[in-house]
Amino acid sequence: MPASPPAPQTAAAAAAPAAAQARVSVREVTMAYGSFVVMKDLTFDIQAQDIFVIMGGSGCGKSTLLRHLIGLREPARGQVFYDGENFTAADDEGREKFIRRFGVMYQSGALWSSLTLAENIALPLQEFTPLSAKDIRDLAAYKLALVGLSGYEDYYPSQVSGGMNKRAGIARAMALDPDILFLDEPGAGLDPLSSRRLDDLILRLRDSLGSTVVIVTHELASIFAIANNSVFLDTETRTLGAVGNPSELRDHSDNPNVRRFLNRGAESESPVSSS
Repeated sequence: MPASPPAPQTAAAAAAPAAAQARVSVREVTMAYGSFVVMKDLTFDIQAQDIFVIMGGSGCGKSTLLRHLIGLREPARGQVFYDGENFTAADDEGREKFIRRFGVMYQSGALWSSLTLAENIALPLQEFTPLSAKDIRDLAAYKLALVGLSGYEDYYPSQVSGGMNKRAGIARAMALDPDILFLDEPGAGLDPLSSRRLDDLILRLRDSLGSTVVIVTHELASIFAIANNSVFLDTETRTLGAVGNPSELRDHSDNPNVRRFLNRGAESESPVSSS
């Protein structure tokens, strides 16, 4: 069972996280828009090869937390570490080195509509590697094959289904062989079968490539199918409601908001008493 989050640290202690072996360490992070605090005092760890879910109700700050993790927003307070190194305090050059280790799939897939699927995957390779045009084409085809899209290299995003666009978005996120994949609502808008196939793909990629996967989602089926670790953002307290394996939290969390979130629909699925 995942360890409990460490106690809040002083600024001096934060310079050397207790769990330096963790792939990602979040320490005392407060997220805010101006004077409005979204979440406060977030402290948790993501281990290597976790499939880690950020979950909670609508408007709790799930996508905002993801943006803090990848450097698109700065914490109002607190720090984020990668493999024990301080990402928050890094200068622009240092940040760039961290970011090269990330792969990000945004909620819609965010593919360029005027480019083919292969050309979308090729973009980061053209920008950040010295590979030849032929090697880039071959690598783009390989990444598409990994997500089950072999043969669709020359299709445009408008010519394939929503689920295929999501898979192509994951292929682009994997283009530079990142250590960590960040996926923002990968199953949003998909039918149950497509969503299940996407869950299976995420598991295969984690197992075959050894990647750490961080997912923003509120989809219970996906949460229970693939996540081994998670955080629940509690809108009532504006802080962490729980940290741990979602299946265990569903039954054993001492936070009623966590149990209510993870047991949504359970009552309607239970047999109706005849009494």
